[in-house]
Amino acid sequence: MPELPEVETVRRGLQPVLEGARIVRVEARRPDLRFPFPVKFAQRLTGKTITALGRRAKYLTMHMDGGPVLICHLGMSGSFRIETADDSETPGAFHHERSKDAKHDHVVFHVSSQAGARSRVIFNDPRRFGFMLLLKADEHAKHKSLTRLGPEPLDEAFDARALATALARRKTSLKTALADQRVVGGLGNIYVVEALHRARLSPKRRASTLVTSSGGPRPAVYELVDAIGDVLKEAIARQRRTGKGNPFRVYDHEGEPCPTRGCRGTIRRIIQAGRSTYYCPVCQR
Repeated sequence: MPELPEVETVRRGLQPVLEGARIVRVEARRPDLRFPFPVKFAQRLTGKTITALGRRAKYLTMHMDGGPVLICHLGMSGSFRIETADDSETPGAFHHERSKDAKHDHVVFHVSSQAGARSRVIFNDPRRFGFMLLLKADEHAKHKSLTRLGPEPLDEAFDARALATALARRKTSLKTALADQRVVGGLGNIYVVEALHRARLSPKRRASTLVTSSGGPRPAVYELVDAIGDVLKEAIARQRRTGKGNPFRVYDHEGEPCPTRGCRGTIRRIIQAGRSTYYCPVCQR
């Protein structure tokens, strides 16, 4: 599933085409994705001007002049493709290649820029685990999909104390806790693995051991917060600059030498909560 860096790269790729553009027509080529499309989905968007394209965790938010707000989740295999008279682009650099097979083009937004340039923005999703919701402008931030999310890991409000509060009294492993969207919004399996390796913290460690008896952060939490921010920022920067994903240090490197300087460990793979975890048992404690 795309994680925060991939979704943010998609948002930045779509932004120049969509922000300020008018939706001329919408094609919903099937009645549903993961869930049925909202009632009168195409009609409610036709003629609207897109005022802002945002992101909350792994969700894209498309704000319209006078409402509604479109919330989109890419699911396991979703992607957007931009088609103009001269070019075609699929923004985002994903760990698994995205489909361009037209039979999986389920939603097509026909848009016109303020200068009159026409484009098609196409949502392609072979597995159909993505979804789109339409909410009133004053209720989108209160929707259950967003209110259950933890803090944005790239916001200033996300600091050691905020993370310690989220981890307190959690008896699950640190890896499982961090992948929980209620703890950190947008952080998923791959970047949790990468951040834990940078912070030299074992994914098997109980999450609550990073918190003092009074609920405050232990020193390791400060390092973990920095590692999370660094991993995400580097991934976004690299994707925007090269179109390629982050060159992972440990993810999918089972059996290879640990890249930590001076460490003689070997990367292992274990399964936690049904997902692959890669870590070094020597330097991650």
